[in-house]
Amino acid sequence: MSPAESRRPALARRLRALREERWPEAGITQAQLAHALGGSKPLSVSLISSWENADRPVAPPPRRLTAYATLFATRRSLSDGTVRVLPLDQLTDEERHRRAELLEELLWLRDGHERATEPETDVWRFPVDEDVTIVCAPLPPELRRNLTYADPESADFTSLYTYADPDALIELFGHIRSVNPENQVSFHTTEELTPDLYTTHLVLLGGVDWNTVTRDVIERVDLPVEQVVRDDEEPVTEPGGFRVRVAGEKKLFSPVLDSKGHLLEDVAHFYRDVSPFNQKRTVTVCNGMYGRGTLGAVRALTDKKFRDRNRAYLQERFGGIESFSIISRVPVVAGQGLTPDWTLAENRLHEWPEAG
Repeated sequence: MSPAESRRPALARRLRALREERWPEAGITQAQLAHALGGSKPLSVSLISSWENADRPVAPPPRRLTAYATLFATRRSLSDGTVRVLPLDQLTDEERHRRAELLEELLWLRDGHERATEPETDVWRFPVDEDVTIVCAPLPPELRRNLTYADPESADFTSLYTYADPDALIELFGHIRSVNPENQVSFHTTEELTPDLYTTHLVLLGGVDWNTVTRDVIERVDLPVEQVVRDDEEPVTEPGGFRVRVAGEKKLFSPVLDSKGHLLEDVAHFYRDVSPFNQKRTVTVCNGMYGRGTLGAVRALTDKKFRDRNRAYLQERFGGIESFSIISRVPVVAGQGLTPDWTLAENRLHEWPEAG
């Protein structure tokens, strides 16, 4: 018996205790819990019973433990005479802290320390020995022309100056390397990709205007999002944006600039899917209308202040779905883009697949 399996009876007893003893006066039944955890598709009572059976324990999948932690983090889950799992953006800071502690405990009882602080899926964690390639657009020649460090003929030439979105690249490369120490992680411009690199796990930085691989991927997948390229002429008359299809109608989410052309709010797009170039690998797009949007899409799941809550939101909202997309606001303050908090409904402009 593995160490994880030896803890399963304790997990079963803990789940039963939560239902019976967390709020004993409520008398929560297995049927009520099955309905609450299943949402629009209630679970079976026998399944709940199997999770609470310490003699023959069946471990719930991590996404169900995430729902347990959310439900039992607040007494408000029992309001109006029903048992339900509240949306994350309705939890107070204290309730979120309580939820995080309970989730850590339940995941440890299920899997051990290696999963103690992780939701079911960390999109930046890849299977061991599967290569990961970060793909950036090259900075257009007209923008490199007056940069000494971007000139290969210069003694001070630095190749990173030829990359678009270097802030996002540095942030993401370091994070993926630290999370996947056994994997080969590399970064390249679109011009440097070889056929072999196309079939690795791909992480694409930047949009369809400069990153040709992002354009190739978006054209090959069934995603109800298209990027409208912005007008870079001064002053900016058309900021572009992400156009989505909702109920047969189209809506454009654009960045916000002031009358002087200063960026006040960018728009970030985070998209994960099976790679169209290798069905056993993934493709992830981190994109923004400007560089601060691209960095915001990256930092949503790397920033230590926000990544855990955003991962938990992904788990609750999308579960084990392989393909999903989130378009979010990225406020810009004093020239700096802020990390989007996906648990706040006002920050999420569009999600796909749609809820339900």
